[in-house]
Amino acid sequence: MSLDIIGAILNKEGIKYSHLSAVQGGDISEAYQVQALDSAYFIKVNSTEVAEDMFDAEADGLSLIQKSGQIAVPKVIKCGLHNSRAYLILEFIQTGTKSNHAMAKFGRQLANMHLQTQYSFGLDTQNFIGKLPQSNAKHLNWISFYIGERLEPQFKLALDNGLLQAHDIPPSANIDSVLDSLMPEIKPSLLHGDLWGGNFLIDAQGDAYLIDPAVYYGHSEVDIAMSRLFGGFSPSFYNAYFEIHPKEIHFEARRDIYQLYYLLVHLNLFGSSYYGSVKRIMERYF
Repeated sequence: MSLDIIGAILNKEGIKYSHLSAVQGGDISEAYQVQALDSAYFIKVNSTEVAEDMFDAEADGLSLIQKSGQIAVPKVIKCGLHNSRAYLILEFIQTGTKSNHAMAKFGRQLANMHLQTQYSFGLDTQNFIGKLPQSNAKHLNWISFYIGERLEPQFKLALDNGLLQAHDIPPSANIDSVLDSLMPEIKPSLLHGDLWGGNFLIDAQGDAYLIDPAVYYGHSEVDIAMSRLFGGFSPSFYNAYFEIHPKEIHFEARRDIYQLYYLLVHLNLFGSSYYGSVKRIMERYF
């Protein structure tokens, strides 16, 4: 995307800048660092049909995490639309070292965020996981939420796109029976919802920031399961986290089943290279 377009967006928002540069690594949107006269910003731009809703949901998720008072997020400056391009402008966070001390602090903060609760699983609004819609319809029962709002929509999408066949997908009754045998009593926890290694930052002062959330209230172990899927989190993070939320029986089995959701998402976003991982978990448990 032309830097002139980014400049036009910044001019529209009254941000006087001295330098723009593209930031690599985004799978969904184009991203840029902005050096302004008095501050620095991070801007994401996307022209897909769902982009405006996607950025609005991201801003709402960051606000919900911020309101928990447990962990930092970049300040949301503005969501908007310019010539059919949606954009989200955030405070730019200068990154520092992921020291053991910083990661342990992050683990405690996440554990404390997971103590934030409400009466039901889900959220008042819908959002996105990557660029895919994520339903947050409320349930009083965690198993029904996880099957109905997480696994089944991804199964259907994969089936519609020819990435799974009907015989690959276990009956809901089988999944329900297995989960019922593995789940302890669960309280809804405020989740980041997409906690892989690219969705947190450690700033220059050693403080953690959460970015790119897909928030809802669910089982706290979902965030931990996702954090273990692709790496990027140190032992000091987990040691500190589990001091506040000790592992319960069947933790490893639940980790696998929660990772199934994210692997299905990756199957639907990026294609058949994730089929084997999805199939192995389903065959092992269902």
